[in-house]
Amino acid sequence: MIHAYKSNGYNIIIDANSGSVHAVDEVAFDAIANYEQMERPALTAFLLDKYKDNPDVTEAEIEELYADIEELKKEGRLFTEDKFTKVAFDFKKRQSVIKAMCLHVAHGCNLSCKYCFAGEGEYHEKGLMSFEVGKAAFDYLIAHSGTRRHLEVDFFGGEPTLNFEVVKQLVAYGRSLEKEHNKEFRFTFTTNGLLVDDEVMDFCNREMHNVVMSLDGRKCVNDRMRVNKAGKGCYDTIVPKFQKWADQRGQENYYIRGTYTHHNPDFASDILHMADLGFKQISIEPVVAPATADYALTKEDLPTLLEQYDILAKEMLKREEKGNGFTFYHYMIDLEGGPCIVKRISGCGVGTEYMAVTPTGDIYPCHQFVGDEKFKLGNIFTGLENTDILDEFKYCNVYAHPECNDCFARFYCSGGCAANAYYSTGSIRGVYELGCELHRKRIEAAIMIRVAQSMREE
Repeated sequence: MIHAYKSNGYNIIIDANSGSVHAVDEVAFDAIANYEQMERPALTAFLLDKYKDNPDVTEAEIEELYADIEELKKEGRLFTEDKFTKVAFDFKKRQSVIKAMCLHVAHGCNLSCKYCFAGEGEYHEKGLMSFEVGKAAFDYLIAHSGTRRHLEVDFFGGEPTLNFEVVKQLVAYGRSLEKEHNKEFRFTFTTNGLLVDDEVMDFCNREMHNVVMSLDGRKCVNDRMRVNKAGKGCYDTIVPKFQKWADQRGQENYYIRGTYTHHNPDFASDILHMADLGFKQISIEPVVAPATADYALTKEDLPTLLEQYDILAKEMLKREEKGNGFTFYHYMIDLEGGPCIVKRISGCGVGTEYMAVTPTGDIYPCHQFVGDEKFKLGNIFTGLENTDILDEFKYCNVYAHPECNDCFARFYCSGGCAANAYYSTGSIRGVYELGCELHRKRIEAAIMIRVAQSMREE
């Protein structure tokens, strides 16, 4: 399966099954786009007629083009077959170890963000994680990680700075386990920034592989949704701290992470605003919300949202050429290596390789399912008990969604987010259609950027 599209003056062909990308001229673009739909004589006639004013487009040249296409097919770079359908579900069967855990060290928050999926950070179960529960979570992760050496632990909430002393104790405990068990922990800390001070920064700079700082962009946008208990926005409080922190980290190993909603469909302006503030690592996600929410994205928003990704990609290229570039998470795409095919098929590992633990030790497939009792897998002290839902997640991959079969971007999203699917369709094997549209556009824009960069290098 191929996907042919035009972007920013480039003619781009994506071979979905091999991951090959081809930047071609107009004639080759039309030839490849129609190669399997038209008989060769009809295609030749079509090309000769369309390019009749171009003296270089002759029947002989077109025949040479056909030869090139056939050679690419033989090399497995064009019109390749899907070789993984029959074995896709075996991949999950072989993955029996946990590599990452999200520790909800605080079910509580000092903000009341209007779009928060966690009930303003409390998950309907307010409380702080004790050291004993966190310690048991580390022990559980070690015991179920098999031979995997690199393990990931996210300190999450709510707001984890509300329980920072326990965070420090748990990091120390994790470090004490590494040598004995031949493991290496990579810690992540996600914060709204209100309680961040020099102590938090210094500790995280020493111990955290990554830091996620929450900011939605422009002051008017951020302060509309990200407010404290009194309804006051947080922009003026957190931005100077985040700027200082990002600089301390050498503008690496962190993300400014935001959410865009129906109220700011021109979200590219928010990303560029954050870049203008000096941030070099930026991520902004579409909100997933009940259709009744006034901030929920709608189908009517879609044309504007798709255009914003194009605007962003073009501006990123301009800034990069001027030496003032920045990274946008969704445009980070590796066309030469990247995730292995197992990862591309099986996805993020929700409920299989990745789990979330609440302050009371309850285990869920990921942080977005916490609080929904039907997704409770068990407890950190007693182990996994809800094997039915666990098995369902094992078979939740890109091939579990019939809608993905004809999608050129399926190996870039691996079937998408199970939580988004569930909360929009009622099934973890469902498809969040608006999210799919946005994802396809992001992949097109990301690949266009790589094509443009390659052209510059030549």
